[in-house]
Amino acid sequence: MPEFESLLIEKEGAVAHLKFNRPDKLNTFNAIMRREFVDAARQLNLDDTVRVVILSGVGRAFGAGADLSENPEGGLESGEEVVDSLNYEFKPGVLAIANSPKPWIAAINGPCAGISYSYAMACDMVVMAEDAFLYQPFASIGLIPDGGSTWLLSKLVGNRRAFELMIFGEKLDAQKALEWGMINRIFPNTQFMASATALAEDLANRSPLAIRYTKEALKAASTVSLDEAISVEADLQKICITSLDCREAVTAFLEKRDYQWQGR
Repeated sequence: MPEFESLLIEKEGAVAHLKFNRPDKLNTFNAIMRREFVDAARQLNLDDTVRVVILSGVGRAFGAGADLSENPEGGLESGEEVVDSLNYEFKPGVLAIANSPKPWIAAINGPCAGISYSYAMACDMVVMAEDAFLYQPFASIGLIPDGGSTWLLSKLVGNRRAFELMIFGEKLDAQKALEWGMINRIFPNTQFMASATALAEDLANRSPLAIRYTKEALKAASTVSLDEAISVEADLQKICITSLDCREAVTAFLEKRDYQWQGR
């Protein structure tokens, strides 16, 4: 696995840690990070030895959004530059998470704001440290949420709550995020990464095919009718039930022994 300037990759068995690695800048995205992220995510998605990816940040922040100080002459990007970076650098990174055949877990170890919010919410599971928070600061500087935030957040909490969070810029703590169904679990600060890794290891020991096609079925279910959802499930179930894993796992279940998933 190649080294990156703005990211850190560590592997523990079938679990890979992908970490934003600009701690002196609270892991804000510069041009290098947003481009490197696409390459790193693609490599992890294609690596058959990796079954689960944990996304987190080095230092005290998960990520504080875009680096507004990146322009050496000061000021913001031009409108054309923003369109280009969102469509051709940020979007491929968010979609690399959302469309991955394997599960991604966002481990929000500290502040998570702006575009970093989109990368976290695109993950299949989200866990937060006790003192971490989510923050949409866009309206305070006259901007709208981007990077897919309007789609991702409205799917999780509905349009009214999403609008409130985005316009008023509430710093949403872990407990409220859990109550609103935005995250899966809260872990103690002192045991945060160990707990997130244990969750990932548990996930990595479960059926890769069941995980992959459950993701596909849920994605389809958000855009199709009940009638169509049942048909999608039927097609995906056909893939699962004819797999080696299903056949061997059923035999192992009947024989009351463990089965090591092969992913085929």
